[in-house]
Amino acid sequence: MNRFLLEIGSEEIPAGYIQPALSALTTIIEKKLSDFRIEHAQARTYGTPRRLTIIIDDVAGRQLPLVIEILGPPEAIGFDANGQPTVPARKFAEKNAVPVDQIKVKDTGKGRYLYAVKTEPGDATIKILSKILPDIILSIPFPKTMRWSDQRFQFARPIHSICALLGSKVIPFQLGNIQSNRYTFGHRFLSQGKIKLSLADEYLDALSSEYVLADIQQRREVLCQKMLSAVETAGGKILPDEGLVDIVVNLVEFPVPVVGSFDRKFLEIPGEILITAMREHQKYFAVVDSNNKLMPYFVAVNNTKARDMKLVASGHERVLRARLTDAQFFYQADSSIPLDEMAGKLQSVMFQAELGSVYDKTLRIEKLAAKLSELLNLDGSEKSRISRAAILCKSDLVSHVVGEFPKLQGIMGRIYASNVSEPAEVSAAIEEHYRPTYSGGPLPDTLEGAVVSIADKLDSICGFFSIGLIPTGASDPHALRRQGIGIIQISLDKNFAFPLRELIESSASMFSGKESLCDDVLDFLKGRMSHLLEESGISKDMVAAILSVPVKNVVDVWKRAHAIQQLKALPDFEILATAFKRVVNIIRKSDAEDIGARGVDETLFAHPTESALFEKFKMISRTVVELIDRGDINRSFAEIATLRPSVDLFFDDVMVMDENLNLRKNRLALLLEISKLFEMLADFSKITTQ
Repeated sequence: MNRFLLEIGSEEIPAGYIQPALSALTTIIEKKLSDFRIEHAQARTYGTPRRLTIIIDDVAGRQLPLVIEILGPPEAIGFDANGQPTVPARKFAEKNAVPVDQIKVKDTGKGRYLYAVKTEPGDATIKILSKILPDIILSIPFPKTMRWSDQRFQFARPIHSICALLGSKVIPFQLGNIQSNRYTFGHRFLSQGKIKLSLADEYLDALSSEYVLADIQQRREVLCQKMLSAVETAGGKILPDEGLVDIVVNLVEFPVPVVGSFDRKFLEIPGEILITAMREHQKYFAVVDSNNKLMPYFVAVNNTKARDMKLVASGHERVLRARLTDAQFFYQADSSIPLDEMAGKLQSVMFQAELGSVYDKTLRIEKLAAKLSELLNLDGSEKSRISRAAILCKSDLVSHVVGEFPKLQGIMGRIYASNVSEPAEVSAAIEEHYRPTYSGGPLPDTLEGAVVSIADKLDSICGFFSIGLIPTGASDPHALRRQGIGIIQISLDKNFAFPLRELIESSASMFSGKESLCDDVLDFLKGRMSHLLEESGISKDMVAAILSVPVKNVVDVWKRAHAIQQLKALPDFEILATAFKRVVNIIRKSDAEDIGARGVDETLFAHPTESALFEKFKMISRTVVELIDRGDINRSFAEIATLRPSVDLFFDDVMVMDENLNLRKNRLALLLEISKLFEMLADFSKITTQ
């Protein structure tokens, strides 16, 4: 068993490309080794901006032999009456290079046939790797690739070298004009150049001695420790930013942090602008005091040591000063423009060619937010704040700061609104209406933010659906699935039990489109509900049962789903579900179209169990309706469950499909009434029972 090493040396690969490329490389190469029957242990990956590396331990020197079983002619043809091989048997043996006396017979289930067993010895692993590694390297996916020089292939950045070893041996192959070898290379500025590897085992230590930390996790730990030590001199601490750490760790091979400072006058700018200016453009870490208040310091991470690190810090400070001066100018320029004027400028900002400008969208959001406010029975002051937040929610999109730092949309709107003394709830709602901005992200804290957020998201969904831009498969360029999930999560978080279809109809009325728009959007949101319910542990059949009946509101769906899940845990649930399914199935199979219109006629009851069932139904139906209206779904299910014994007796004692047409239709009408009661909560026919 040998250690396999493949290092692809290149120009600086973008930081965001490295981890996905290493994950893909692992998947590809492990599959290839398995396909070629080469035993191996688990793969480990390493990477820096200038190299992508995979190391696999315990790689077998040869393929496993391949045992092939070849079926031949029937036994009756292959052997004569004396058990001697016939000409067909000899020809079969000759064709497969197997001695005729090694031909065997097996029962295939379709008769007895001759068969031969051939064993193909495996090739040397190094020979196979020589053939497959070029294709493996070129199959690594990247968001963007490039060609260089006269090379015909593409890669993320120009490849300079390929180190490929199996134990102590070079795996020979060529990629374009690059020949594989046993050399790696150290730090571009701090090392002596090429490093010759005698064994694959030497790789990590050899690079470490030449100022390259190839292990990403190790490099991350060293980076964080050095930053912690560096920032102590400023008397502060690093503002936590795991995302920035992920980026910076893949921008350097040998992290060397340095602390710089900036003029205190820039602290007059909102902290969000300072942090973003440092982070987005320069990849600098902000420094805060013990109260998490910004300090006039930053930490920059260099890729090399210098004799005079103060000079390095000074260079970073000059660059940042220019950035912060620009940011200060943008902020001051924006602060002189009234928010309503900014909102008016949205008329020149296109939302979507067929859906109008962003200004048009804010008008729709305001109308829809007003409708939702009515459905939620909000008071006048709440409605007023929601209306104001809806008008201003996109105003900062035309600001200079957001133009420079798009990630600050909403945040700057909140800051500008606060600066002109808009109500705190309005200011907060301007930022919060974008939430959640990612899966699992925070939801709006304020009532106003929640209402405007739902209105904004539903407007986008209905708008794009109306012009046929509907998510398909993995394609969702307008993030409508995320917005649909956001509507559901906000509704649950705020306990917004508004009639969902009515709000969809209000939104759809603002667009011209197909008549089925409301149904399509409701089905889309039901699909998101199904996804979230299954993620929360509700079984698929239970989800189908809940969503197959009319959806009143999101809160009701969740209550019903969890109530029926609890009901399923009861010992006699299967008997209960089977009885209810029988009721539903009989109704669906009957052709009596007028049974619903005629109602139940008690004078036609021919058996006491019919009367008993109808009386029990009338008694609990009133209770169930009251409980559902109060939102007490658990007790509603419990009440309906008490109907089961009466249903069982009815089926035991009564022939539903009686020869007498009047009796048959009356009994079907009774079952229809019962099924309607079930369907206020779930479609029991969807529930899986043994």
